[in-house]
Parts: sequence; structure tokens; C-alpha cells
Amino acid sequence: MKQKIKKVFVFATILLFLTGCSTQLKTSDNKLVKNDLTGQTLTGNILCKPSADETIRKYEETYNNSKASLDLKKANNEITESDYNKNLSKLVDISKLPTCSSFSITDGGYDGLWDTIFVKPLAFFIIKIGELVKNYGLAVILITILIRLILYPITAKTALQSEKMKEVKPELAKIEKKYKDKTDQPSMMAKSQETMVLYKKYGINPISGCIFAVIQIPLFFAFYEALNRLPVMFEGKFLGLSLGKTVWTAIAAGEYYYIIIVILVVASTYFSIKLNKTATVDPEQAKTMNMMMNMMIVMISFASFTISTGITLYWIANSGFTIIQNLLVKRSSKDVKVI
Repeated sequence: MKQKIKKVFVFATILLFLTGCSTQLKTSDNKLVKNDLTGQTLTGNILCKPSADETIRKYEETYNNSKASLDLKKANNEITESDYNKNLSKLVDISKLPTCSSFSITDGGYDGLWDTIFVKPLAFFIIKIGELVKNYGLAVILITILIRLILYPITAKTALQSEKMKEVKPELAKIEKKYKDKTDQPSMMAKSQETMVLYKKYGINPISGCIFAVIQIPLFFAFYEALNRLPVMFEGKFLGLSLGKTVWTAIAAGEYYYIIIVILVVASTYFSIKLNKTATVDPEQAKTMNMMMNMMIVMISFASFTISTGITLYWIANSGFTIIQNLLVKRSSKDVKVI
């Protein structure tokens, strides 16, 4: 179990470094450029043009000033031609970007496997559904639910495995007690074989516990990337809340009601993790799992203050779906036992 947990965290860490491709818009003197609408730092590698005139002006000013600085360095032979072209290609020229309403998956050409397969298609569907329902916050919720419905056959099986582990817990406890003080190799092998026989009897696949995490992690980063790189998400509202604002920014502006976002994120995360937690008879494993659950809740609680409302909507909708799914699985498994 410990090895399985470690592998999931290693996978999450690697994916975090591989997918953290949103960049911040900076001036020629390396200062962050703020969005006047939300108070947040503007994203550098946006996928389409903003619609707000003030935001467009900031992108144009940043591009023109940065290009002028590069031109001066080139004229003074401070940088080579190749460095000039390399740095110029990194600047955001919004005149070459499509409007968000006309954005297509193929815009910008091939931009790496991650962007091409996950980020751009997801951004495209957020835009189209947002235009259809006239609200991009609602679009995020609807797409989240749609994706979870598609993945339901897989994620429901994972939830069912957790319920089966609770059912088999008393028998696992007997095996643990039987081999409690035996550390020799033959005893450990016998313990492993008896455990696997028990798993087979109840149709339990120990590896399936990782499936949920493996699916969730890339989905979260895909949403994070797509939402961060869509200007429409920073310009829209949902139930009176600005989709581009973070809770910290809102509180600093005296909009204390944004704290409801943190409450919903923490509550939905707590119950989704609790319902999805796998039963274990090993006290050390149980302690490790509880510690990891508490750490995750604390980390997400702090993160919910610093990520945009649009992204927290995805998290709340996703966690809410997990709670409902696990309750349904729990109920159905009880009905089967009664029959």
C-alpha cells in the first residue's frame, strides 16, 4: 500500500513539473503585469484575444515595450541575432491571436503533446459551451459533470473497490493477527498468498485504488491550464463572483463574501476524500493515509485562496460529483448484500 501511495505522489510531482506551462506576462524590466479587472497577474501564453479594451492595451504596451528593448539590445550588439529571435518569439503579440469566439483546436499549430491533446481541446469546449449557455462559469461546471459521466464506469469501479475493502476488513485483520510477529520470508510469502486469495474471493484489485488518482491529476492540470489561458474566464462572472479573481484579491478589496469559495472547496474535498478512502487493517498504513488526507486538505485549503474562482468551480463540481458517485455506489453495494 505504501508503495502504491508513493507511486501516485511521484506521478503527481512529475506531472506537475511537466504541465506547469502557463507563463506570467512580464514587462521588459521583468515586472508582472496586472489585470485591472481582477487584480491578478495576466497570463503570458494566452490562447486567444481578451475582449476588454484595457486588457488589450496592456498586452499591446507590454509587447511594444519589450520589442523596443530587444531592438535596442540588438542594435547595440548586446545580443546575437539568434537570441533576439528566440526572445522575440516568447513575446505575446495579441494581433496574431484569434478572438476567443473564433478559437479552434488547431490555432497556433502543434504546440507540444500536452497542449495539443488536452489543453486546447478543453479550452475550445469551454468557449463553445460558454457561448451556448451564456456563462463560462456554468460551462466549466457542465463540462466537469460531462467528463465525470463519461468516466463514471471507471471511477465507480474504484469506489466499489473501497466498499469491498471495508467488507473484507475483518478477514484481513485475522490474517494480520495470524502473522503479526512473523517476519521470516516463508511466513511473509504465505501471508501475501492468503491476502491475494482473499482479494480474489471478493473480486478486489489492489491496483485499482490508484486509477482514480491517475485520472484526476491530469484532468485537474488540464483544466488549470485551459482556464488560466482563456481571457474570457477572467472577464466573466458566475453568481456575481468574478471568475478571474482569487479569494485573496477579493478579500483585499473588501469582498469578504468570496470566503464561501474556500468553505465549499474545503468541505467538498474533505467529504470526497473521506468517502473514497480505502479501508486498511494495518495501523501504520491507516495513520499514513489519515496524515496524507489531512495534509491534502490543508494544502488545498491554502491553494483555494490563491487560484481563480473559475478553477475552484471545477474543483467544487468535480469533488461534488465524487461525493454523489460514492454515495450511490455505497447504497447500491448495500442493496446487493440485502438481496
